[in-house]
Formats: sequence, structure tokens, C-alpha cells
Amino acid sequence: LVNALHLILPLGWRNQIKILIAKYSALHDTYVRTKAMSSSAGQEMPAGTALLLDMDGVLAEVSGSYRAAIIETCKHYGATSITFDTVAEWKARGGCNNDWKLSLDLINTDSNGQKDLTLDEVTETFERFYQGDPDAGLVGLCDLETLIPKKSTLEEICNRVGKERMAIVTGRPRKDCDKFLKLHGIDRLFSVCVCMEDGPPKPDPFPVSQACKLLGVEPSLSVVMVGDTPDDVRAAHAAGCRGVGVATPENAEKADQAGKSFHEHCALCVAMKSCGADTIVSPGFESLVDVFPRKNI
Repeated sequence: LVNALHLILPLGWRNQIKILIAKYSALHDTYVRTKAMSSSAGQEMPAGTALLLDMDGVLAEVSGSYRAAIIETCKHYGATSITFDTVAEWKARGGCNNDWKLSLDLINTDSNGQKDLTLDEVTETFERFYQGDPDAGLVGLCDLETLIPKKSTLEEICNRVGKERMAIVTGRPRKDCDKFLKLHGIDRLFSVCVCMEDGPPKPDPFPVSQACKLLGVEPSLSVVMVGDTPDDVRAAHAAGCRGVGVATPENAEKADQAGKSFHEHCALCVAMKSCGADTIVSPGFESLVDVFPRKNI
């Protein structure tokens, strides 16, 4: 319907539609802020007592780094049909938490992609693009990463729950996780980081369960896991925690340009909702702050 209206309405009206959609997104986030989210059974969800955050797409804007490294790796091996949309489609399906393996799988789907590659070969090429190669004058794509949420948002949640209830749950190698946190001055806000080396990746519940164990909290609906893919939501639910989805800046911008809400326009958001995300929030997840009550003074 929105697409049809865009074809027949004057430009001024189209802009009004975009404004209304933006207001809808704002109201949706306000609902999250004021109601602390409801369960599918209509019962009030408990207040948040611990926060677990995925890194890529949640804390780190990675469309120009990890996602771009996938594309460049595929091109390097002749898989030129692979695009950012292709990567997004595979991420929406789930089971694609390891970007090295995803790159290999995507290469194998392209008829022009080099065959009989090993995961080690693809990983080495991927890391060259991502980390950079000073000897070849290649600047690492990792340098393009930025922090998505406001630092004040993270600090406020930390003030409410305490550093001992804040964790990173990521598929990144630990060195990449630590580097990003220190670079942006937020490593002091998290007491636990569960990374690639620690065990099975999401959607296996292990990373979420392990984060709870290291934080010393029992998995429950008061433990909020925020992610940008279905794998994050599935892992949270399998571990007995609350799964919340967040739109990436890239997908939110695309939805806005199309005059649509990211809740309906973004394939990853739709996929997260369909697999049970309690809600989908805007990039930066500022609306989640009041899910965590202020400490009594």
C-alpha cells in the first residue's frame, strides 16, 4: 500500500508518510520504554537485572568492515555475484555467526567461485582484508568501525545494573572484541566477554549461558540479550533469557529511504520477530534504558 501511495501522491504527501512512519517507530520505542515489554501471554515481563550485548550490528557498525570483508573475500575468489543483500539474506536465515565460514559457503554457491578452498585459506584472506596488510599498503577495514549506541546510554544502564551485570556475547575472536571495546573506551563497562574461542557459537545457547554463569546470574527473563540476528534471539531463548532485537543503522536507513518502518522492511528484523524476539528497537537501543530500574539511593 505504501509503495502504491508513493507512486500516486505528490512529493509533499510522500514526505508526510515518511514522517508518520518515523513517528510510529518512535512510538514503538516509547512503548518499550514505558511498559518494560510484555510476554506473548500478555503478562508483564520482569524488570531487567542484567544486560548481554552482541557486538556486530549492536555495538559496532560493521557494514563497512566485517560485511565488506565478506564481499571482498568472495570477490577475491571469483564469487562476484555475492552482494550485501546476499549476506543479509543468509544472516536472516540463521546459522551464519562465523563470517569466515559464511564467506566460504557463499563462495561455494557462486558458479564462478573458486572450488576446493579450505576454511583456513578463506580465513587468511578474510583477515587480510579486515585487519589490513601494511606490507602491501592495505588498510584494514576494521578501521572503519564506529560505536553505534551513545556512550551515555551504556553508562546509564551500567549505573543501573552495575558492571558485574554487563556482558558481551559475540562471535568475534577475543582480540577483535577487546580491541573494539578499548578503542571506544567502553571496556570498563563490561565484566565479562564471551567470544568465538570460548565454545559453540549462537544459536547454540552456550554463549548466553556461559555469560550468565560468569556474571553469577541465573538465566531468566530478567536477563536481556540484545542482538541483530535471529541467532542472537534463538540463543537467548534456548538459554532461558529474554531476546531483544535491534535494527542495524544500515537497515534502519534503508527502511527510512523507502518510506517504511524497519520493523516490517528489514528482513533481519522480520526474521528476529518471527523467531520470538520480544521487541525490535532502533539502532543504539536507547529505548531499553528504562527496562532496567534505577537503583534505590
